Amino acid sequence: MKTRDFFYELPPELIAQTPLERRDESRLMTLDRTTGHIEHRKFYELPNLLRPGDCLVLNDSRVLPARLLGRRLPGGGACEVLLLADQGDDVWECLVRPGRKLRPGTELQFGEGELSARVEAVTEDGNRLVRFRYEGIFLEVLERLGRMPLPPYIHQQLADPDRYQTVYARENGSAAAPTAGLHFTEGLLRQIRERGISTGFVTLHVGLGTFRPVQEEIITDHVMHREFCTMPPETADLINHTRAAGGRCVCVGTTACRTVESWAGEDGTVRPGSGWTGIFLYPGYQFRAMDALITNFHLPKSTLLMLVSAFAGREQVLNAYAQAVRERYRFFSFGDAMFLF
Repeated sequence: MKTRDFFYELPPELIAQTPLERRDESRLMTLDRTTGHIEHRKFYELPNLLRPGDCLVLNDSRVLPARLLGRRLPGGGACEVLLLADQGDDVWECLVRPGRKLRPGTELQFGEGELSARVEAVTEDGNRLVRFRYEGIFLEVLERLGRMPLPPYIHQQLADPDRYQTVYARENGSAAAPTAGLHFTEGLLRQIRERGISTGFVTLHVGLGTFRPVQEEIITDHVMHREFCTMPPETADLINHTRAAGGRCVCVGTTACRTVESWAGEDGTVRPGSGWTGIFLYPGYQFRAMDALITNFHLPKSTLLMLVSAFAGREQVLNAYAQAVRERYRFFSFGDAMFLF
């Protein structure tokens, strides 16, 4: 299968630049993957689309304010550092700008000297290993000095950084939000639970690789990015008991899906664990434990669009995307959502 098979035309004005005033006011397209039937709803109608006895699996990863603006020492030239992955011992793998001037040994300063750093090394793919120096707790310093790392297709500053966090985010570590969860409010989650639908949490720390389009002509030649994920024992038990009783495992977002499928055996039984996943889900994959999916609309030629196509069929998904364009849905991180079942 070729990468161009997952291309679609998207008018740039449909890329949502800001979130709606109310999270659950976004539109919700439903797609029955058995019949191909499509309906247009609102996200706050979701409780009526779920069934008592289902379980909802949500990714509780929290986005770090991981974009740091500072200066190089000596000289004071501007620099930008984006934290990607904690390597331990106050060393982080980072994207940096200007790359040609941030060679090993370069000293950096952020704020009024509250945070300083030294570039230690260059990784194989051109990122930097940066060692930070500070007083106190690093995450608290980051909350004061860092900015939210919005996706490259969003060109406006976010007035309220919490709108790029889910209401249930609690585990720090993501470089981007698990955006399907941005539509939920505390009230909507309460309604869902009151209808007899259980909720369980997994953690997958989203990396920036999620935004990279596939460059290879043949999709199987693509090397999938790796992300750290955790399947807690209580969530594994919830999924297994739900499915054994005839309920559905409904994943909120492709990150929850990738976590569930990473820890599911061939018989569909989900086991607990933590580790790195590089699972690549594309048409032909047989899903083991996910029965339904809530997700946003994804970039052309992306691994996420391939995942959705694996679940609901490429032609049906591209037809749904064509309808979404005609109906002027809002796309990508701050855009509207789909419910595929």
